[in-house]
Amino acid sequence: MATMDKTDGGSIGAGSQTLMRGLDLIEAVSHEVLTLSELAQRLDLTKSTTHRLLSALVDRGYLAFTPRSGYRLGPKLLLLGTLAQTQADLVQVARPYLETLAASTEDTVHLGILDGDSALYLDKVPGRRRINISSRVGDRHPLSSTGLGKALMLDHSPTYWMERFAAEQAAGAPRAEPEQWRSRMQGYAQCGNAFDLEENEDQIRCVSAPIRNASRQIIGAISVSSAAQYMSDERMAELAEEVRGTAGAISAELGYEAAAD
Repeated sequence: MATMDKTDGGSIGAGSQTLMRGLDLIEAVSHEVLTLSELAQRLDLTKSTTHRLLSALVDRGYLAFTPRSGYRLGPKLLLLGTLAQTQADLVQVARPYLETLAASTEDTVHLGILDGDSALYLDKVPGRRRINISSRVGDRHPLSSTGLGKALMLDHSPTYWMERFAAEQAAGAPRAEPEQWRSRMQGYAQCGNAFDLEENEDQIRCVSAPIRNASRQIIGAISVSSAAQYMSDERMAELAEEVRGTAGAISAELGYEAAAD
């Protein structure tokens, strides 16, 4: 639908109107390459307004311009589309396994991915115990103090581990002794799972393991979280095998094949 080339005095403010015009431009070139004149005509905008919006979208990588041809979808949309597909597939594939794991353990199960230098929570299945786990889907948490975060960076170098540890300690993460933390990370990398020993939230412990794709890369992680009273060292060791197995089953559905012994 065409967008009027004048300020709408109704409920849509100028900023929202500009956003909608930009989205209209992206949608207009989603099926064919179009020139400035063609886009201005289709959206009922002046050429100057159309050019301003197009320039901003090209600068951000959402559109690309080819001289004597016109505007087309840009590389940023290819990247976002790939990321969106990966996230959607991961959540869809993992969900039944998360539900089974939550039922089996009676504890809260999370699914997350590495997003920049944080753990982004994509899904959560509450357990049966009356325990308040304060995480929410969409939350970002530090890597060095969460089981999920540690599992997500098991394949990273020890240098990266310590960089995140130092940065998050400086940002106010619960204090920890660097060498002990590094030693634990080395052990986690060797066994393929990680623990949160009340490092992120008082009286909450968790067991986590990474999810891998067909290229053997870590693309996500799952965790089982519960109150410390239900998470003795012995139970966490037992849970580690079950959590690794669940992560492995999700990985297999995503094309991962474990290396032959």
